[in-house]
Amino acid sequence: MNTSDLKRTNQIRPRQVDMERIKSILISAETNAAVTLKIPLNDDSASIIYRELYECIRQLGDAMLWINGYEPLNHEVSLDAIRSLDIKNKMPLNHLSRFKAIRNDINYRGFRASLAQAREIMDFWKKCGPEILEKIRKEIKN
Repeated sequence: MNTSDLKRTNQIRPRQVDMERIKSILISAETNAAVTLKIPLNDDSASIIYRELYECIRQLGDAMLWINGYEPLNHEVSLDAIRSLDIKNKMPLNHLSRFKAIRNDINYRGFRASLAQAREIMDFWKKCGPEILEKIRKEIKN
């Protein structure tokens, strides 16, 4: 991730590293994901589940940027931070931009998430969320 380009294009801004903020973001993402995954999946809940899990994923990217002393100014840069991780199964990271597009359709265009879309983001969280959380927590300890 080229931080000088991101600063120049106003996608991030330098901030003092705030470990309490980072820990709070991680707790929020992990707790909200756990609660969201307990919601029974049906046509009425699919959009809520989708949107909440997307926000949890984005928060992980935010935390990664904050660790490096930057505040993200858009979702894409947060998702790019996640894409840059070296996790065991990187293939699901290719879906992050599509997750964002679907979330935007839900939030700004009145679309509803399908059951398949909600299942896909749930599977992403279950497969990748714990490993991403673990990697970020290791960064905090270093």
